[in-house]
Amino acid sequence: MLVSIGIPVRNGADRLETAVRSVLAQDHADIEVVISDNASTDGTQELCRELVRQDGRISYYRQHRDLRVIGNFVEVLNRSRGELFRWLGDDDLLEPDYVSRTMQPFLADERLILVTSDTTYTTADGSVHQPRYRGTGMLSDDPVDRLDELWDVVTTEHHGLDPLYGLMRRERVAAVPRPLMIREDEVYATMLALAAPWGHVPEMLAHRNLRERRLTGIAAALGVPAWTARFATTLQFRAMYRALGDMELSAGQRSRARGVLLRTYWRRQQQMLAHRSRKLAGLAARAVSSKG
Repeated sequence: MLVSIGIPVRNGADRLETAVRSVLAQDHADIEVVISDNASTDGTQELCRELVRQDGRISYYRQHRDLRVIGNFVEVLNRSRGELFRWLGDDDLLEPDYVSRTMQPFLADERLILVTSDTTYTTADGSVHQPRYRGTGMLSDDPVDRLDELWDVVTTEHHGLDPLYGLMRRERVAAVPRPLMIREDEVYATMLALAAPWGHVPEMLAHRNLRERRLTGIAAALGVPAWTARFATTLQFRAMYRALGDMELSAGQRSRARGVLLRTYWRRQQQMLAHRSRKLAGLAARAVSSKG
């Protein structure tokens, strides 16, 4: 079975090769690597052409204009040919048995649209976070149960599930549109949760690097208006609420799903208020300390 790993990149000459090598080292032989170079201005093009020369499993496409982040993610998906597909960040890594291990749940359960795995996350200061998911709610045949499970994990252990960096059935996920907005990844994950069950392999099979950015910076990278950063949470949940109308849900399921989203919205608002309160308290404490 052909598995496609899509790597969207922009100015990644200093980090891309390690990510590509981790894919080529997979113990599953039927692999293709699809790289979309989003109009890089560094040495990314030269590096990619050399990698293609060395290994015929790599396909390289250079964009002559900036497609923005989501456009480039969609580009590698559309260029891929595999029955299964995974996005990979240009500075992320896969363990050698990632593909073979995450393929197994698909072979055992034809219902699944994607399979996640445990993943390590390294922040800019070098600290490593290793969340572990051991739930089974994403396997439910009830789409609202899956939605409830997803948002329970997201609001309690943010990286407990990482669906956008899981292995997916390519044609089925390609039929689900990725919205263009801040926090689109969570909107997209919501639609995938409603679409079909997910599997999970409880092993550390992938490694990601986290780049912390302000919402205004994310807006610029996405090419959306800067003002949307101020209302990111409200706009996100409005988009998910509206998306319920496009999903194949019964009237009862749609009503229950709205209830899950409304509860989650208020829960996230409370978390934001608590975070801001702690931040203000910290600023006040430092101000007092500096005066003393």
